[in-house]
Amino acid sequence: MAHTRSSNKRIEIAERNRLRNQFYKSTVRTVSKKSVLAAETYGKQPSPEALELAKQKLSEAYSKIDKAVVKGILHKNTGARKKARLARNFKKLVVSTEVSAT
Repeated sequence: MAHTRSSNKRIEIAERNRLRNQFYKSTVRTVSKKSVLAAETYGKQPSPEALELAKQKLSEAYSKIDKAVVKGILHKNTGARKKARLARNFKKLVVSTEVSAT
């Protein structure tokens, strides 16, 4: 256990930051999975509505990742890597479906 007031305060701050980081990282994982799922759904059953939903989910994931980077929860390269993987997955599922549909 901490002996000084300042070390107690640092422990409280570290716990607060840990919970905040945990929340944001969990949110990023959740929106990323929803984005991939929406793209897969469009890949299986292409429709204009499904494409709009997939684009919306991808945009939402980008936004959450960018916010986590700005708040210092994710490193900028980690955020860029996550966005690139989402974009690559989205392109693979959506563009290939559009080409085969025409």
